Amino acid sequence: MTAHAVRTGVWFIGARGSVATTATAGCAAVAAGLHPPTGMVTETPPFADTGLPPLTSLVFGGHDTLDCPLPKRAEVLAAGGVLPYGIPTAVEAELTAADAEIRPGGPLPGDTRTDEELIGAFAADIEDFTRRHGLARTVVVNVASTEPAPGDDDSRLPASSLYAAAALRAGCPYVNFTPSTGLRSPHLQDAVESCGLPHAGRDGKTGQTLLRSVLAPMFVHRALPVRAWSGTNLLGGGDGAALADPAAAAAKNAGKERVLADTLGTAPEGEVHIDDVPAMGDWKTAWDHIAFDGFLGSRMILQTIWQGCDSALAAPLVLDLARLLARSHEAGLTGPRPELGFYFKDPDGGPAALSDQYAALVDFAGRLRSAR
Repeated sequence: MTAHAVRTGVWFIGARGSVATTATAGCAAVAAGLHPPTGMVTETPPFADTGLPPLTSLVFGGHDTLDCPLPKRAEVLAAGGVLPYGIPTAVEAELTAADAEIRPGGPLPGDTRTDEELIGAFAADIEDFTRRHGLARTVVVNVASTEPAPGDDDSRLPASSLYAAAALRAGCPYVNFTPSTGLRSPHLQDAVESCGLPHAGRDGKTGQTLLRSVLAPMFVHRALPVRAWSGTNLLGGGDGAALADPAAAAAKNAGKERVLADTLGTAPEGEVHIDDVPAMGDWKTAWDHIAFDGFLGSRMILQTIWQGCDSALAAPLVLDLARLLARSHEAGLTGPRPELGFYFKDPDGGPAALSDQYAALVDFAGRLRSAR
């Protein structure tokens, strides 16, 4: 069987959300030659001939608690400027096929199933998808809305951990692109250690935090002490609504602050604020105010503004990770993949500086190439 005949599944948790819809539509558009693969690191020269599954071989499905069909969701994103005009129509067949593979998620209010019953049902959905399509493997990718961190006395697994446990039970590599708990629940520790599957996470690094991860090493390398680093995010859409919950916002901000603490060696003064502005839709504006000391104690300020669409920033990274985890699984690699820390705020090990993370990722590409 040739490499192009082998198909790979991508199972999204949050399959009808903005990120998953953008990734599904974008994959179809790039595969058809309608748009270049802008933002996809795996489509750059260092990743040539590494055996990654072609974009044309990816088959999409997933879980979601929403019922808006993918073609309609894509139309909404196009109307908001997230997807280019005409793309929903051009890839309607691919969106319709993916939508037919989306299964009800949970737990929803009133759901009386136990954690074990939910995990079993979710795993059965993934196994059925893989079997019906004759897939070589399926990678499960969590792109659902951020959930609050579980309390110490919570008796139930959070939803993200239920899906993560189902991925392991179905024998699937797993990516957590969100700040939610996922595989990091202490209740899943034994299953994670014994699963023999590659996994990566947590919390994808897209806009404001990407910029922070570039700027923070500059201050370290130039011996410029940072006194304070504050930030504000204005955003709408599903993320804005989810992060209006203070507990969910706290889980999100923990990753942003961790990037600074890991790079600077200590957490500077200042906080990150997240404001839900529904009128902004899927677009976001992020400000940073950085106070630092120059020579002889001169006080200096650097301010940055980032304006963009998180869905369009995240989608190519999600496709990268699905392909890299699929290839890792094919190559027999297991456990957390620190080489993929380049993509995350809170990675599974690996270096903290973005430049070092990129070097580790390129080295990993060489390792995959040699495993062919």
